[in-house]
Amino acid sequence: MKKSIALATLCLIFTAALAPAAPAAPAAPAPNSASLYLQGQAAESAGDPVAAQDFYEKALKVDPNNANARYSLGQIKIHGPKVAAKGREDKFGAVMVPAIQLNDVTLQEALDALGIIVEKESKEAVMPNFVIDDPQGKLADRRISLNLKAMPAKAVIKLIMDQADTKARYDEHAVVVSSM
Repeated sequence: MKKSIALATLCLIFTAALAPAAPAAPAAPAPNSASLYLQGQAAESAGDPVAAQDFYEKALKVDPNNANARYSLGQIKIHGPKVAAKGREDKFGAVMVPAIQLNDVTLQEALDALGIIVEKESKEAVMPNFVIDDPQGKLADRRISLNLKAMPAKAVIKLIMDQADTKARYDEHAVVVSSM
């Protein structure tokens, strides 16, 4: 009996060794220059100039004659900060504000309230840092009143800016509010 089991085991091992190997999964095709360029365009649209530049450079390594990638790489090097600012603005603006009620508060108080709501609603993915650029102190006495429900933060900040006659700029580390 032991000889039969040993013989059967030996046959299984021998059969497995002679069996043809299962075909390997086909390797993913290497990205081509056009697809890398399109990924760069998508990253640029999403407000990520670093990723966009990386994709354009990869596209040019695959095909140094890709004119679209070459042009876009040059443009992203020139306009990268603007692309990043637009991305930050879009990220902030996409947060939904369920409700905000402000009654005759200062501009700073309105911005602080909006910042707290945006931070909470985005689960701390967006943490706006508002800075008021007001060297002459003209904005300190601007008053804001709002009673809004279910609006994107982009619309709320626009209403605050309109009431205070100010504008917002989305810098790397802050949303800078200044006079028009």
